[in-house]
Amino acid sequence: MSLPVVDPPSEPAGDSTVAGVLLAAGTSSRYGDANKLLEPVDGEPMVRRSARTLLDASLDSVTVVLGCDADRVRDALDGLAVELVENPDYEAGQASSVRRAVDHLRHTTDPDAAVFALGDMPYVDPASVDALAAAFDATERSALAAGHDGQRGNPVLFAADHFDALADTSGDTGGRRVLLDADDAAVVETGDSGVHRDVDRPDDIA
Repeated sequence: MSLPVVDPPSEPAGDSTVAGVLLAAGTSSRYGDANKLLEPVDGEPMVRRSARTLLDASLDSVTVVLGCDADRVRDALDGLAVELVENPDYEAGQASSVRRAVDHLRHTTDPDAAVFALGDMPYVDPASVDALAAAFDATERSALAAGHDGQRGNPVLFAADHFDALADTSGDTGGRRVLLDADDAAVVETGDSGVHRDVDRPDDIA
């Protein structure tokens, strides 16, 4: 299903509170024996680089959801200004981490929206995250995916109106169905090829 493509506004984001969520609980089953989130990318663990993308954007908070190898991933994030929450049900799929994140946000910052990013996508530019937040403020669309060349990618922003639906997801698709079912969903053109670059196998690391 294709979504309309919108350009991000030239002005920075407005007064909405937007939280960042990094999903970093997966088992790296397609990568091999190693946990890909701990593999080096430009001299630092992949998960740390992905977290810094959210920290370098203009978000109000950043939460990282841990699961597989939680202690080692936590160590890789040491010193970063992120909140850490564990998902004991991580083997049930990505949706379980989305539910855990939504529950955490509701009981802490209660933001207007949240940007959900993936720990295995370390090449996203922080400006792409800011583009989602700015488009949310400017268009009042409730579900926005970062895109490149008009093609949908990650991360994805959901307004708080979708938190109930996100909490009701299951399996390994995260919020994809919620995005595609939203009447006002759109792709925000970022000009950033990193929104399509996930790491599934060792040769995906540049």
